[in-house]
Amino acid sequence: MGRVSTSRRTPLPSSDRTDVAARLREALLACDFTADGLLELLGAPAYAALARSETVPALRATRGDSPLETLVRLFLLQQPVPRESAAKSLPVADCLAGGWLVPAGEGEVAAVVDVRPYGGPAGEDWFIVSDLGCAVGGAGGIGSADEGVVLGVGGASTTLAQLTVRTPVDSALDLGTGSGVQALHATRHATRVSATDVNPRALEITRLTLALSGAAEADLLRGSLFDPVGERTFDLVVSNPPFVISPAGPFGDEPAGSGEQGAGRLVYRDGGMNGDDLCRTLVQQAGERLNERGYAQFLANWQHIEGEEWTERVRSWVPRGCDAWIVQREVQDITQYVELWLRDAGAHRGDPARYAARYDAWLQEFEASGTKAIGFGWITLRRNATAEPSITVEEWPHPVEQPLGDTVHAHFMRQDYLRAHDDAALLEGHFRLAAEVVQEQIGLPGAEDPEHVVLRQHRGMRRATQVDTVGAGFAGVCDGSLSAGRILDAIAQLLGEDPVLLRDRTPAQIRLLVEQGFLEPVAG
Repeated sequence: MGRVSTSRRTPLPSSDRTDVAARLREALLACDFTADGLLELLGAPAYAALARSETVPALRATRGDSPLETLVRLFLLQQPVPRESAAKSLPVADCLAGGWLVPAGEGEVAAVVDVRPYGGPAGEDWFIVSDLGCAVGGAGGIGSADEGVVLGVGGASTTLAQLTVRTPVDSALDLGTGSGVQALHATRHATRVSATDVNPRALEITRLTLALSGAAEADLLRGSLFDPVGERTFDLVVSNPPFVISPAGPFGDEPAGSGEQGAGRLVYRDGGMNGDDLCRTLVQQAGERLNERGYAQFLANWQHIEGEEWTERVRSWVPRGCDAWIVQREVQDITQYVELWLRDAGAHRGDPARYAARYDAWLQEFEASGTKAIGFGWITLRRNATAEPSITVEEWPHPVEQPLGDTVHAHFMRQDYLRAHDDAALLEGHFRLAAEVVQEQIGLPGAEDPEHVVLRQHRGMRRATQVDTVGAGFAGVCDGSLSAGRILDAIAQLLGEDPVLLRDRTPAQIRLLVEQGFLEPVAG
């Protein structure tokens, strides 16, 4: 999955000194160095700017000498602060001995790593450790100087964390852990957590993240893909892998291993395989690493190849014995994609001629493979070795309501239900309209009847689906008390239709409403 350069790196704090991490955590919390505390201190605009790696508003908001302002300048803004000021809030001697701080100039100290407050899903006060200047996705040019840096929590990290099914499990694996965000979340509901990465620095930073967050330790293993875990299987596998599809060879005149773009890739984001092979390999290998009914959840990129349906491409990745739900959230043409990731590496800030050469090399490789666009999305597998697999591949670029972990779990539960119920059994079933589903009627003003009736969700995936009069009437009276067949008989009598014919043609519509989450099966 890439090489790890060892040059130009600040030594990390000692991960063996858990006593120092515990005292540092206690000091940070005592000063309200938390996500809520930062929002109150900085204000919403400066807080949001900091999430975009823009520091000027936060610098202006921390010109005082309070303990919290000092901590923000020290750990988030990477500014040296007077040792006397740091001593008002931190055990400075311990932090120096443990390697969290270093002397910097006359009577000043500086942070060795970025420490960012991060609110857990149940209100936990956690801290994400990362390399200096790399707290948020988009390394701001750091990656172009050193390919082995470890980024903090960004949009992709939080997206995956909110997608993950959080049922209690015995074992969980965070593959390609980075700064340990997914492993940290997994400690809340998994008895044993393992985390892997090709970058040994990432494993050390994950250890620091867990220790500083007061979380349980994880089994940290170095290596690529599933190699470090041998033949072990898990109840949950999560990965925000280095999914960027980048050229296979060096750019221009840069020698491989130069540490700048090396073999044309950055270890924190680029897969080290041709095209989308890393994501494909990860998905294909995940099936045999899951326990029965276990989940594997990934973020991924995939190529849109000329003359090939993208849906069939990603469908072919699904391993045997697994259900799958694959959602394409975004598509970029190849020029947009190249520009995004060249800027992520800071290439646009350097020599224009080298930037143009990199851009050209990337386009040349895409054109050679017939790639016309790149898709980004979510892939969820569930091990199911006992029934006919259910595979859903769809495009959904619309807003959703996070977190979606419960929605993902409910999707697969509904697939189980539909698989176990033929049309006759479906008509014997009882259903309830899901929460916050509304009906919209669309038509010309003054028309006697609407042209379309649409059901719309305001929770989860926030889907909308068109239904006919029977479907709308059926959904509207579903409260779990009557079977589907009895409701259809009543609708047939109301509309003057043959109840047998209505029973014959309506199950497909009921099945769709259940599949998409508008109707929920309930015990009769």
